[in-house]
Amino acid sequence: MSNIFRKKDVSQLLGNTKRLPQTLGGFDLVMLGVGAIVGTGIFILPGTVAATHSGPAIVISFVIAAIVCSLAAMCYSEFSSTIPVTGSAYTYGYIVFGEVIAWLVGWALVLEYGLASASVATGWSAYFTNLLEGLNIHLPEMFTGPFDPANGTFINLPAVIIVLAIAFLLSRGVQESTKINRIMVFVKVGVILLFVFVGMFYVKPENWQPFMPFGIEGILSGAALVFFAFLGFDAVSSAAEEVKNPQRNMPIGIIGSLFICTLLYVAVSLVLTGIVSYTQLNVTDSVSFALQLVNQDWISGIISVGAVTGMMTVILVMIFGGTRLLYALGRDGLLPKIMSELNRKHQTPVKNTWIFAILIAFCAGFIPLGTLAELVNMGTLIAFIIVSIGVIFLRKNKNMPTGGFKVPLFPIIPILSFVACVFLILQLAISTWIACGIWFVIGLILYFTYGKNHSTMNN
Repeated sequence: MSNIFRKKDVSQLLGNTKRLPQTLGGFDLVMLGVGAIVGTGIFILPGTVAATHSGPAIVISFVIAAIVCSLAAMCYSEFSSTIPVTGSAYTYGYIVFGEVIAWLVGWALVLEYGLASASVATGWSAYFTNLLEGLNIHLPEMFTGPFDPANGTFINLPAVIIVLAIAFLLSRGVQESTKINRIMVFVKVGVILLFVFVGMFYVKPENWQPFMPFGIEGILSGAALVFFAFLGFDAVSSAAEEVKNPQRNMPIGIIGSLFICTLLYVAVSLVLTGIVSYTQLNVTDSVSFALQLVNQDWISGIISVGAVTGMMTVILVMIFGGTRLLYALGRDGLLPKIMSELNRKHQTPVKNTWIFAILIAFCAGFIPLGTLAELVNMGTLIAFIIVSIGVIFLRKNKNMPTGGFKVPLFPIIPILSFVACVFLILQLAISTWIACGIWFVIGLILYFTYGKNHSTMNN
């Protein structure tokens, strides 16, 4: 029993000769964070949540959700700057709680990164197909949806292609990937700012009345929903091992990206509810809908381009986070060594990138992901809980390196983060809990039949 709770020694981790090259700066990390966080949610959630839960006070819902996320973000910042090693919450769990807990967290994160990539790829396919149709280019229906012969679809080909294309990009090296990500993030943010600057001239302050039609309860329930619009910043910590000066740059990347995304969400929400009464915003394309009402159809088309670009950055960062996690699991012996093999030329885990991408492409191409998307939230919140409570144990360990970021108001903020994440995870559906339980049972079987026997800790 003591073997499965054995812990990693920090000095061994930091002294490991098999490490990824350090090439990323603070700005690269901020771009990765914004790329992972801002997806289609910014074009959909502000409208639907305002219409059904918060009203114009959706801006307060976003601020509350950002505060909850920032609690976990500060805990991530302390871990990643103190222990700049790839693997994110999995590695932190290995140091603080032991091997079996770390494995379960890693297993949950594999689910998060994999399903997030597949579900976003499916959404990207729908937007891309609509964009092509706007240009009078029509793809055969059989290639535009999951395997469902009754409705005439057999494979979601655009979703498969975008996953494999991004896998190819990631296999070329992290510097090349971050350059492309940076360009796509600039396009995405540019489109969002275009909506804000054009839309502000059509704002009618009377649309903000009543400001809180659903009361405080509506604001809080809205915050629980839009909380998931901020998920993705944790993927930044996966890059810790590849960062120059991680003690300084990791907190900048994690907290900076969260701050920028909060400003973008609040700005879009204010302008959107100012252009159109919140009662009319319960539509799937609220931003485009608002622009069409004020006869700005040309910008509505640009918004579609922004949404397509935005989703590509989310897929890129999620696959990147998943491959770095698999690399850490392979390096520790809990998965086959092929997962930790680096390409000599590009110094990236090319083999695990293609294995992970092919599995994601299969899910995106053939499986309707609908309800499974909630499992993404489950995996994320489990990681948040481990990191939040783990910081308290981290501080007690006097052998940790010094000089990194420290969570302020310790231990109040880690405890608040833990409580907030537990509250949110309890809001998920029973079916999600059952599906997640099955996933963990599979993970435990894999650990006890392979991981425990091949772990490098046995040496």
